[in-house]
Amino acid sequence: MPGRLPGTSRRREDGGVHAAAACFDLHVPQSRSLKAKRAAIRPVIDGLRHRFPVSVAEVGHQDRSQRAAIGVAVVGAGATQVREVLASVERFVVAAPDVELIDVETAWLDPEDA
Repeated sequence: MPGRLPGTSRRREDGGVHAAAACFDLHVPQSRSLKAKRAAIRPVIDGLRHRFPVSVAEVGHQDRSQRAAIGVAVVGAGATQVREVLASVERFVVAAPDVELIDVETAWLDPEDA
């Protein structure tokens, strides 16, 4: 767009950008080592990256063999779209073999704070 500086943002006329981050707290019951835990959660992380428009990373419990925390960030044009992606991501995590979902915490980015 003419007149805009690179890297600057402008709110969209339809309500702006919506973003949320979710943290999935997982139990890996069959794991007896960190290597076994990573082998169990790697397919979950890779599957999320390939199936959904999200950013994902292991964000907690790296030093515990039977626990993992996976963080997922979603950005979309509408809140409904972001909610639908997060719901699909949660269903994927729940259906994953070798891990049990303990808890999910979701935080929304408030565009007014930016």
